[in-house]
Amino acid sequence: MSFRSKVFAIFLVTVLASVSLVAYGVSFYTQRSFEAMDTQRSEALVAQFNKEFAQRGEVVVQQVENITNADVTVRMALDLARPNADASLYVHDANGAAQEHGLNFVEFVNTDGTLISSAQYPARVGYKNDWVNNVKDWRGSPAFLKKEELPDGVELSLTAVRTQSVGDRNLYVIGGRRLDQNFLASLVLPAGTRALLYRNLEANFVPAALADASGPVPQADLLQPLIEQVQKQSTPQTLIKTIDWTSDPASSETFHAMPLTGRNGEVLGVLLLGSSRKELVTLHREILKTAALVALAALLIGLLLSWWVSRRITRPVEELANGARDVASGRWDTHIDVKGSDEIGQLAAAFNDMTKTLASQKEKLVQTERVAAWRELARRLAHELRNPLFPLQITVENLQRARQLGPQQFQEVFSEATATLKAELANLNTIVGRFSDFSKMPAPQFTRVNVNEVLRNAVRLFEPQFTAVGKPSIATEFFLSESLPEIDADPDLLHRAFQNLVLNALDAMPAGGTITFKSSDAGESVRIEVADTGKGLTPEECSRLFTPYYTTKQLGTGLGLAIVQSVVSDHHGSISVSSEEGRGAAFRIDLPKRQSGVVVKAREDSASHEVESAPAVSD
Repeated sequence: MSFRSKVFAIFLVTVLASVSLVAYGVSFYTQRSFEAMDTQRSEALVAQFNKEFAQRGEVVVQQVENITNADVTVRMALDLARPNADASLYVHDANGAAQEHGLNFVEFVNTDGTLISSAQYPARVGYKNDWVNNVKDWRGSPAFLKKEELPDGVELSLTAVRTQSVGDRNLYVIGGRRLDQNFLASLVLPAGTRALLYRNLEANFVPAALADASGPVPQADLLQPLIEQVQKQSTPQTLIKTIDWTSDPASSETFHAMPLTGRNGEVLGVLLLGSSRKELVTLHREILKTAALVALAALLIGLLLSWWVSRRITRPVEELANGARDVASGRWDTHIDVKGSDEIGQLAAAFNDMTKTLASQKEKLVQTERVAAWRELARRLAHELRNPLFPLQITVENLQRARQLGPQQFQEVFSEATATLKAELANLNTIVGRFSDFSKMPAPQFTRVNVNEVLRNAVRLFEPQFTAVGKPSIATEFFLSESLPEIDADPDLLHRAFQNLVLNALDAMPAGGTITFKSSDAGESVRIEVADTGKGLTPEECSRLFTPYYTTKQLGTGLGLAIVQSVVSDHHGSISVSSEEGRGAAFRIDLPKRQSGVVVKAREDSASHEVESAPAVSD
C-alpha cells in the first residue's frame, strides 16, 4: 500500500470511527433515557393499577358490608341460628342481593361452611366452603383475588367476605366482581402503552385467557415464556422482557409482567404492561441516517484534502524511495535533489551525506573484507594442517637417526615410520577434501522425498556409536508426524545435513544424553527439529554458529553446520538454533513442500541415499 493510500485510509478510519463513536454515544444515551422514561412510565402504570385495584376492592368490601348489614341478611342469620332452621328458604336470596348491589358474585355460607345460596352457581348449594369458616371473623379484611368456579368455566374475582354473627353462630357473606377486560378498559394509559391481563386459571398456558381492553390478544403464544416464568417463581416478582411481534424492530414491545396473587400467595393472574419501542427504533434510524450523511460528506471532503496533502508529502518520499532502491542495487553514489528545509528536506540531505560516505567507504570495506576472509581461511588451514605436520616432522627425524642403527633395527623403525607417514598423509588428504567439498557443494537434484525416511536413515548410521561399549550411552527419541507429505528436495543433501546435525549433537554430549527428533506440518512447509541435552551455547555462539570455519570445539573444521545451512539455503528453507548454557541446544529446519521453477525428477530408492551419501563433517 502506498503512502498516499495509507494517508487516505487513516483519514477514512478516523472519520468513520469518530462518526461511529458519536452515533453510538447518542444512540446509547438515547436508549438509556428512553428505558429510564419507560421504567418511570411503567411504575406509574403499576401505581395506577394498584390504586384502581385498591379502589375496586374498597367498593367490593363496601357492597358486601351493605349486604351483610341489610335487614334481610340479619333476619336470615337470626332464623338460621334457631334449631332445625330450614336453609332452603334462602336459596334464591344471593341472586337478589347480587342484582341489588351490582356484584357479579354473591354467596351465603352457614356457620358450618355449607353453601346456602349462590348467585353464580346455584347447583353448588349444599356444598362445603371450608376456607370461609377457617376465619371466624372477617371484619376488617381487605378484598382479595379469588378463582371463581362457574357452570360454564372459571372466572377471576375481586372478592370480599364479611360475617353476620348471632350468638356463637355465623353467617358468611361472600361477594365479588369480575377482574377482566372491562377492568383494563377503566385504566387511563399513556400513548404507546397498553395493559394485558392473563387469568391463570388453568394448569397449562391458554392463549384465550390473555386479553387486553378490546379482547383476546393475537399471537399470545409469544408471551407464553414470560408468563410461565412468572408462574414458576418461588417468590412472585415483576419480570421484564422485550417481545418482537414481527421482523420489524419497530413492532417490539417491552412488557413488565406483574404477578397477581390470591389470599394465600398463589399466582392467580398476570398483569402485563406493554410499552412500544417504535419511538426508540424510529429515533435510532434517524440517528443512523444522519450519521451516514455526515460520514459521506466528511469522506468526500477528506478525499480531496488527503489527496492534496499526500501529494505534497509523498512526492519527495517517492524520490527518497527510488534513491534507496538505487543504492540497494549497487549505485552507492546516488544523489537526490534537496527541496525545502522541513523534515523531508533534512532527510534528503542526510540521505545524500550517507550515499557520499558509503561511496567513499565502499572500496575500503571490500578490501578489508577480502583481507579478513583470506586471513580467516589461512588461520583455519594453518590450524588444521599443523596437527598432522608435527608427527610427520618427528617421523622424518626418527628415520634420519635410524640410519646410524643396524639393518634390522633400521627396518623396524622404517616400517613404523612409513605407517605413520601414510596415516598422517591420509589425514592431510581428508582435511583438504573437506575444504574442497565445501567449496564446491553440488546443486540440489530435486525429487519427491519422504523427510521422515531420510531422517531415520541418517540416524541409523550412528546407532553403533549410541551403544558403543565403554562409552557413555546416547538415547534417541522420535516424535515424527507420520502424515507428513512428501516434499521437493535432494535426498542426498538432506541426508548429509541430518548427519552433520546428529554428529554435532554427539560432540555436544561427551558424557551421554538424549537426542530428540521431531517433524511436523507447518502449512506451506515442513519442520524438522533436532535437540540435544548437551552443555548448550551462549547467545554469542548461537549468532556465529553457522559461519564457515567457526567452531566451538578444540578439534574441528567449523564446516559441519555451515554445510547444513548451505543445504537448507539451497532448498529455499531456513534454519535456526535456540539454546541455553547447560540445557542443550535445539536446531529447527523449515523446508518448503514445493520448489517453484525447478524440474522435479522421479523418486529414487531411498536406500541408495544411505550408502552413497557424503560423510558428515564435524565442527
